Amino acid sequence: MGKLLSYLFLFLILPSQLFSQFGSIEITFDDRLLRSDEKQNLMPLIEDIRRFFLTTSWDKGFSDLNIPIHIQLIFEGSSSKGNVKTYLCQALFTNGSDQRYFDKGVQFYYSASTSLYFDLVLFEPLSGFLAFYAQLILAGEIDTYEFRGGNTAYETARDIALRGSGSEYKKGWAARTTLVDDLSGNSGLRKARLAYYVGMDLMKEANVDEAVKEFKNMLDGLEQTYHDFGREQHTQYFMKVQSENLARVFSLLGRRDLLQDINELDPDRWELYQAALDKMSE
Repeated sequence: MGKLLSYLFLFLILPSQLFSQFGSIEITFDDRLLRSDEKQNLMPLIEDIRRFFLTTSWDKGFSDLNIPIHIQLIFEGSSSKGNVKTYLCQALFTNGSDQRYFDKGVQFYYSASTSLYFDLVLFEPLSGFLAFYAQLILAGEIDTYEFRGGNTAYETARDIALRGSGSEYKKGWAARTTLVDDLSGNSGLRKARLAYYVGMDLMKEANVDEAVKEFKNMLDGLEQTYHDFGREQHTQYFMKVQSENLARVFSLLGRRDLLQDINELDPDRWELYQAALDKMSE
């Protein structure tokens, strides 16, 4: 009987994890400002969030991405209205690479007796908040496979944000609506990220000529973003995270022109690119 239950558990649980959009889920809480009873109430939340990300079917077209996600919640306090306990916090979401989103104002209620589930029609503040950032990270990831492939995920995130703005728990949702509009509308960054990852894959295949074409497309996208939005923070973060890879690959290619171009577009990493240029001159 024990083996039968184990097999049944594997049959029910493993498929959702084997074909999940999200892989490793790292969640940390900073709850130093909460009372002991509030901390106790939140103890099951970490596993609830992990289960929420792993078992929700986010996009049937991209079912095996296995994206790592890191979540930090910094609790600032709570309030009670009747039997409902509402928590206030700040949050950080990242894929451990070139996507990073910091949210300054989060408001949600939580009870360990209820499970989290994603429903686009029936808005719920905590699951809506988590689903919003899941969709943003998913959109950014799908964009590295297809040009503007993340459109559907961005539209879903926008729908969530609009429902949040019209709810009783509207704190932060106007800013999130602006965020998704900024990300989806940044065609230059979306072009650059796709070209970067395609270029890196082509380098692994030793297809140098096509890789160079993609890196030039990436630089064109970064320049477009600069002209459209100036020193936009998400583009700056992308360049920061990928800067060492770009300096190394452009050096291996012997392409001073690419190093000079990225040096102009990313002056914060001037020393890194200049060192690569100087080494090529030796």
